Amino acid sequence: MKQLEQIKPTTENTFEKIANHEQVMFCNDPTTGLQAIIAIHDTTLGPALGGTRMYPYKSVDEALEDALRLSEGMTYKCAASGLDFGGGKAVIIGNPEKDKSPALFRAFGQFVDSLNGRFYTGTDMGTTMDDFVEAFKETNFINGIPEAYGGSGDSSISTAYGVIYALEATNEYLFKTSDLGSRIYAIQGLGKVGYKVAEHLLEAGAQIYVSDLNQNLIEQIKTKAKDSSGEVHDVNSDTIYHTDADIFIPCAMGAIINDQTINQIKVKAIVGSANNQLQTLDHAKLLHNKGILYAPDYIVNAGGLIQVADELYGPNHKRVLVKTKAIYSSLLDIYQHADMDAIPTVEAANRRVQRVLDDQKNRNNFYSRKRRPKWKIRE
Repeated sequence: MKQLEQIKPTTENTFEKIANHEQVMFCNDPTTGLQAIIAIHDTTLGPALGGTRMYPYKSVDEALEDALRLSEGMTYKCAASGLDFGGGKAVIIGNPEKDKSPALFRAFGQFVDSLNGRFYTGTDMGTTMDDFVEAFKETNFINGIPEAYGGSGDSSISTAYGVIYALEATNEYLFKTSDLGSRIYAIQGLGKVGYKVAEHLLEAGAQIYVSDLNQNLIEQIKTKAKDSSGEVHDVNSDTIYHTDADIFIPCAMGAIINDQTINQIKVKAIVGSANNQLQTLDHAKLLHNKGILYAPDYIVNAGGLIQVADELYGPNHKRVLVKTKAIYSSLLDIYQHADMDAIPTVEAANRRVQRVLDDQKNRNNFYSRKRRPKWKIRE
């Protein structure tokens, strides 16, 4: 793993970069090679909750920017989902294919524990439940661990269900039917979530275009299609943007709606699980002006968050499913308000979130609370 002196140092005033965050922790453990950043954006609604991503960032600046961007997104996602949690995120600098070790995640668990409950975390891109079984040995503030360890299991299942409900809501809004099988979809990324969404759409009889860097995953989904009434066509990573589909489903990296791609996209709607799909808010306006319906990503991909937050009440898959189904009505409501006010859907969603945060600030905040949380920390 890279050592700190080999990574390009930050060049801007760090406090200016984190101005709208409550707390940022830089974690360094030379023994295990751990280099991580924990970003806590806002605890108005409760302790920060967000996954931990492992990625070979090229610089501390790049890692910090990702942590700050993702943690802010978690605040919005928690508020939009009606959860008693704030937004946080952690990133570990390193290659998940070769830099992992049990000791590294135990060291990370110690840093999480030092925050004494201000931050709960679990899996994200580049990390697995098994990684956090190790972190769980050092701290109780871990979510999304295997059922055998008292957790709720794989959260990508709930995330995928949330995407399906969002697609149904979008179809209902655009085409006056929630049926999935009569439409064409372009799926970018066949990872934990994208693959499950693709499977569901094939079972519904849909036609899908898929792209992924892993050719094995493409071959696997083609095999799945043989036992379904749907069809699969694979395209390269550039072609996916201008595929003749009804709905584009981004399930990979963020910032994929940008100056380079926005003019290529010709679908009727964008509904995906990737975090922070818009490079800037200006791109939401551009999509709005083009007549492309955009489902705010923090609404669409909230299923996994709902599951890991619910885990603290005691794992209950039926309860999680009921909460996740609310994505359907929540998204329809946002579409309707955006239409009535003639504003981009992201603005309509952000206004809704801000009302939730303002309402809570008028009552109390995490720092001043005297009562115990409604959920119970694991003994």
